[in-house]
Amino acid sequence: MEANLDCRGLACPGPVLQCKACVEAQAPKHLTVTVDNQAAKENVTRFLTTRGYTVSATEADGIVTLQATATGEPAAPAPAPAAATASPAATDPKTAVFITADTMGRGDPELGAKLMFNFIGTLPELGEGLWRIILVNGGVKLTVAGSAVLQKLKELEAAGVSILVCGTCLDFFGILDKKEVGQTTNMLDVVTSLDLADKVIQV
Repeated sequence: MEANLDCRGLACPGPVLQCKACVEAQAPKHLTVTVDNQAAKENVTRFLTTRGYTVSATEADGIVTLQATATGEPAAPAPAPAAATASPAATDPKTAVFITADTMGRGDPELGAKLMFNFIGTLPELGEGLWRIILVNGGVKLTVAGSAVLQKLKELEAAGVSILVCGTCLDFFGILDKKEVGQTTNMLDVVTSLDLADKVIQV
């Protein structure tokens, strides 16, 4: 079975939601998805990969065509593409850290940058309960080259902490290709992660 989705012009997480509905309702062997931005390309590719598809992409005049082929039975539906990755044991509480800016607090930007540096550096003190870091809006700037906390985020990821970085936000700031840590994600992952977490720390 083949299916085609035209997701051009859809805001996040529209393309992923359309793919999710198609895969769950039809389970097509071949699926063609058309998108018009790099964030959607990355989000759809990652989602379909988690559902048992191999994905290839072609681009022309700003339009991306994704060709997905099922490698077997698609993976069982999950609350979100990233919901089960890098999580503590089921009996352990899961703490999600929701970062919405590249500085902490309001007032002096230089002070705010120092506070954020200290905050990220102190997150390992949460121990095994630190499950996921979600970065949106200005927070995505922390994941690119030149960020003072980039190395600390890489160390957290290497230690098993899942890091999700808003693709729409990266695209808005023009830094999608500069991200050096974490998975590019969409609002479906963000909402589901916040729902699954036992505790959310927002900064």
